[in-house]
Amino acid sequence: MKKWICGIFLIFISISATCTTQTDYSEKASELVQNLIIVDTHVDVPYRLKNSWANISEQTESGDFDYVRAKKGGLDAPFMSIYIPAEYQETGGAKAVADSLIDMVRGIAEDNPEKFAIATSPEQIKEQHQKDLISLPMGMENGAPIGQDLENISYFFDRGIRYITLTHSKDNQISDSSYDTTYTHNGLSDFGEEVIKEMNRIGMMVDISHVSDSAFFDVMDITRAPAIASHSSARHFTPGFERNMSDAMIEKLAENGGVIMINFGSTFLDSESRESSSNIREHIGDWLEENDLEQSDSTAQAYIETYRAEHFKYSNVSKVADHIDHVVNLVGIDHVGLGSDYDGVGDTLPVGLKDVSEYPNLIEELLRRGYTESEIRQICSENIFRVWNEVTRVATEMNTQ
Repeated sequence: MKKWICGIFLIFISISATCTTQTDYSEKASELVQNLIIVDTHVDVPYRLKNSWANISEQTESGDFDYVRAKKGGLDAPFMSIYIPAEYQETGGAKAVADSLIDMVRGIAEDNPEKFAIATSPEQIKEQHQKDLISLPMGMENGAPIGQDLENISYFFDRGIRYITLTHSKDNQISDSSYDTTYTHNGLSDFGEEVIKEMNRIGMMVDISHVSDSAFFDVMDITRAPAIASHSSARHFTPGFERNMSDAMIEKLAENGGVIMINFGSTFLDSESRESSSNIREHIGDWLEENDLEQSDSTAQAYIETYRAEHFKYSNVSKVADHIDHVVNLVGIDHVGLGSDYDGVGDTLPVGLKDVSEYPNLIEELLRRGYTESEIRQICSENIFRVWNEVTRVATEMNTQ
């Protein structure tokens, strides 16, 4: 009887210790996100607001980002994505769209100086963190606004842009896209090679998210400064998905001194989510044809929403940590960060990271896996700061030779 009672007591103690540990992880994560600096290198707020304006200085009903939720989640420096759809490569007007989105971001900061501030360097982000401000650095997604004029790189740098994603969903004048099968340049164009050199000279970070594999390796051959993948994940978990980075690419990026910023979209995180998305698209296409309906029809919209809700398989916060683990195990802690793609991946965000208020859930998962506070600081900001400062140093060196 005594042994039975003793056994029950030990089990109780064990369960209590486990519960206490879980609570400790949660409390530590909540405390940590309010003290360290979290940089997210890709948040698609500007284009979201272009399509449907909302006052993000207050909590909004739609979207993934606003001031209130960002403060709750500990997000200090979301890179505002100046996203230029590929259609502007055909219609023209890409530079004007970029300018309008930059003006929007600047306007948000000017209208809410007690909450937001533009940032163009790691030092500014650190200073503004001390003032309890959310910094708004900017990156341009798609190099189409550069046109054929290298001087536009300086122009956008002066306007506050600190990285350029070379292309987006289609091959452009700079680079082939991972989503395109045309292989216009078989990598970078001749002009694209000059773009990389000029970005190095100006001090603009080169972003290789969205480029084809061959274009990535072209960049690695040419750049004198480390590059970034502002919102990509590991292809190890999504075989065949070229938009993510293969192990060989991650290793090459690390040799270059660069950093991969993990995308949170479920279809970037695991093949099960990708397969469910593909099956849904196929079913919807067949259903529309069978019922002689267009996707824009109200009846179709209602059916699509319901069917998708029932069949899409969401990933979860643990899978984001798996991607971080994979990069760390492959190339070390110095080469991974966060590039969520909030407001850019639609309703595909994983359980536990549905909006910017939920970064603590990821930090809690990392703590549970044994990451130290120092390592978490690297993931959240120090790795991207190192790359950013090195890009600036290389530019200074190039301009003094």
